[in-house]
Amino acid sequence: MARVSARARGLGRHVYWLDSTGSTNDVAARLAESGAGEGHMVVAEMQTAGRGRHGRVWFSPPGAGLYVSVIMRPASAISGEENPASLLTLAAGVAIAEAVRAVTGLPAEIKWPNDVVVGMRKLAGILTEAAVQAGALQFIVLGFGLNLRTAAYPPELSARATSIEAETGRPVDLALMLAEITASLGDRYADLLAGRFDAILGAWRRIAARVPGARVEWDSPRGVVCGLAEDIDRHGALLVRVGTKLERVIAGEVRWVG
Repeated sequence: MARVSARARGLGRHVYWLDSTGSTNDVAARLAESGAGEGHMVVAEMQTAGRGRHGRVWFSPPGAGLYVSVIMRPASAISGEENPASLLTLAAGVAIAEAVRAVTGLPAEIKWPNDVVVGMRKLAGILTEAAVQAGALQFIVLGFGLNLRTAAYPPELSARATSIEAETGRPVDLALMLAEITASLGDRYADLLAGRFDAILGAWRRIAARVPGARVEWDSPRGVVCGLAEDIDRHGALLVRVGTKLERVIAGEVRWVG
């Protein structure tokens, strides 16, 4: 455990463990606004108003998953980047996938921009929310949900979601999983702060093996655009080949269609 603690680099040193809350991201944001330092972590047994990207509901039943938010106050190494929250999302995806692989042996992969999947079924999602004041980054709340145990998913999720227990046929130790994710996140956050973007991008490319050549589409002001995903750039944007052009997707809803 000492090795795990050293790798975590202060993340999770202060943990608020809640039986139930609306959203761990909201709790962490209030703590950050009150002066809580980097690495403070909020963990809930369940969420009644958990959310994902674009305001979607994150299904958070009691005892079925890990619902976690961490306060990050990144140094200037990434706070001056085009989209520091996007870079942190990228690093967190790598960290969570690496931790799942290390603890369970599952071939977890990354689906841009913020999903960890097994066989293209969603295992975990990440939501980073930045607080900016007078043009300056104050803090980022990094939230993630990881499906640990089999649950009765709503019909719209049942074909697209999975859990560690469903994939392995056995339960996973929650404390061990959280410790390994925290340690892995500490490793990748250290890479970010030291400007070692290539290390993160290289790991992302290895874990997101299905991305090159995947057919994607997204809505744009000129209508639905379709193309073949090729890579990501150093800022975390998805690079998509559309005809003879390489387009850079930085936001919006990307649909993976083949």
